[in-house]
Amino acid sequence: MSKTIWSTGHLALCQSLVEARKHAGQGQKDLADRLDCHQSLVARIESGQRRIDVVEFIVLSRALGFDLSEVLAIVEAATEPDHKI
Repeated sequence: MSKTIWSTGHLALCQSLVEARKHAGQGQKDLADRLDCHQSLVARIESGQRRIDVVEFIVLSRALGFDLSEVLAIVEAATEPDHKI
């Protein structure tokens, strides 16, 4: 059981975001400019050092053009059955 940000579900989310950004042809700085934030924030999200909330997830999906349901399915499949909040 994992209660940390380093859970398999969270790591799957991070990896999906990195893949979506690369698929969109954007670097971290490009995405940061689009989101009006620092590149270091994008780096912390992608590396798993910072969690994102649902609203941020939606904003990222719009900025990168990925399907929310596809990424959620990946995260759901990777999340341990006994994961606690």
